[in-house]
Amino acid sequence: MDSGRHGTRTALRLAGAGIVAAVALGLTPAVADASPGNPSNSEIDAAQNNASAVQNHLEQLTRNLADAQKKVDGATAASAIALDEYQSTEAAYEQADARSKAAAAAAAAATAQLGVARRDVVAFARRSYMDGSSYAGAAALISSGSPGQLIERAALLEAAGSHTSNVFDVVRVAQARAARSDAVARSTLAQAGTLKSHASDALAVAKTAEVTARAQATALNTQRATLNTQLVAAQKQLSSLLGARAAAERIAAITAPPAPAPAPAPSPNPTPAPAPPVDDRPAAGPGSASAAQTAIDAALARVGTPYAWGGGGSYGPGPGLPPDSGVTGFDCSGLTQYAYARAGIRIPRNSQAQFASLPRVSSNDLRAGDLVFWATDPADPGTIHHVAMYLGNGRVVQAPESGDVVKVSDMWWSGFAGAVRPSA
Repeated sequence: MDSGRHGTRTALRLAGAGIVAAVALGLTPAVADASPGNPSNSEIDAAQNNASAVQNHLEQLTRNLADAQKKVDGATAASAIALDEYQSTEAAYEQADARSKAAAAAAAAATAQLGVARRDVVAFARRSYMDGSSYAGAAALISSGSPGQLIERAALLEAAGSHTSNVFDVVRVAQARAARSDAVARSTLAQAGTLKSHASDALAVAKTAEVTARAQATALNTQRATLNTQLVAAQKQLSSLLGARAAAERIAAITAPPAPAPAPAPSPNPTPAPAPPVDDRPAAGPGSASAAQTAIDAALARVGTPYAWGGGGSYGPGPGLPPDSGVTGFDCSGLTQYAYARAGIRIPRNSQAQFASLPRVSSNDLRAGDLVFWATDPADPGTIHHVAMYLGNGRVVQAPESGDVVKVSDMWWSGFAGAVRPSA
């Protein structure tokens, strides 16, 4: 679940400058001189108008490409957040399912104990009857058809002042224990069923978001290829219209930084920025350097492993969820959970839970092995969508996005939401 678009955005910014440079370099004097004759003023004006149209077209294409990239980034983050929600719900379901099975086993054991206690009471009553005991209720107990009826008759006989025994108390305790265990088993089973249904719904939402994000990314790549083709065509057109020098000036104008916008007038009652959410967790201590190094080594040993959406965990790489069902590898939080499992430290499976449950670290106190997080709104932990492991010296190891692999990348700060130290 993952941001991973940092490199794509950087490539987008560099692509324009690189292509423009190629255009300028391609505008040789030979091309300019290829147009014979001395053009008239009207021909020059027409050429200037055509060149301006080409320039405007290129600028619009560049803006469209940037807008499309923003949409892809937003869709990818939404997919990662939805996957996080699914993984969190699935973990809650697995815990509830384990409690349900334990409760069912306890209920079965309690029922078995009740059966033993009932047999003991019936045997006691039978002995009393056969030995000629003065216990008048023995026949009534022997003929009872169920544990409930047995308890009911024993209670009536005791209330009437008949003979009693501690064997009745054993049955009562066993009956109460069996009833409680059965109620707990039914309740936990219902809870597990509800969570399973919620997990299934969350997975469907996450899958739809991921498919949408990938479709938008594919469309973006197609749009980028179209833009490159049009830029090459624009190179030739500008060369023929204006010649090398003028074309280079036009291209330079496209890439010139825009003039700064005027500062807005101050508002008479400015709205204060929203306060960050309160986090009462204490700041992390130094932690275990050896555990952090073990985790780092484990993550680096997986460099080159494919990214698998929803794949991997503490056990190692695993099959991704559809649409990555045929890929075995890690998503971002699967990699970090695996790395710290190798160091003997259990951390949650999804990125939001990792951020919420582990000791917090200030951005100016980052150490190798810390986990770093990104969000669409850094002030809202509920929008965290990516986690990586900090290596020091401005580098991280991460499982970035579908189609990529586990790799080492430069640390980036746009959207940075915070850091934690699992070894603390």
